[in-house]
Parts: sequence; C-alpha cells; structure tokens
Amino acid sequence: MTTATLRLASPTPFERLLQRTALWLARHVDRRIAARAERREIALDLLREQQARKQDPRAVDLALAQLGLPLR
Repeated sequence: MTTATLRLASPTPFERLLQRTALWLARHVDRRIAARAERREIALDLLREQQARKQDPRAVDLALAQLGLPLR
C-alpha cells in the first residue's frame, strides 16, 4: 500500500491573492456602506431640522408689503 502526500495545509499563491482581493473588496464595500449611511443620517437630520422650524406668520405680510400689495 502506498501513501500519497497531499498538500492541503497551505493555499497556493493564487488562492492567497484571491483571499487578499476578497478581503480588500469586502473592506471597500463596508466603507462605502458606512459612508452612505452617514450621508443618509446627515440628510435626515437636515430634513428634520427644516420641518421643525416654525414659520413666521408675518413673513407673508412682509413680502406682500415689499411688493406694494395689500395685506391679507
């Protein structure tokens, strides 16, 4: 009976290259996802701030007065 030596312990250079490429790609995608989430949070904060602002009830009257039109 003969025994065959199998080299399954270490990846080939090409497999190591593929592993590094996959790791780089995963990190790149994670950074893009995090950046997009941060931009979305900023946009939502700005939208909430705009919606929370109180409208000045005199703003329309002032605009009409500047145009020389009668007030409401």
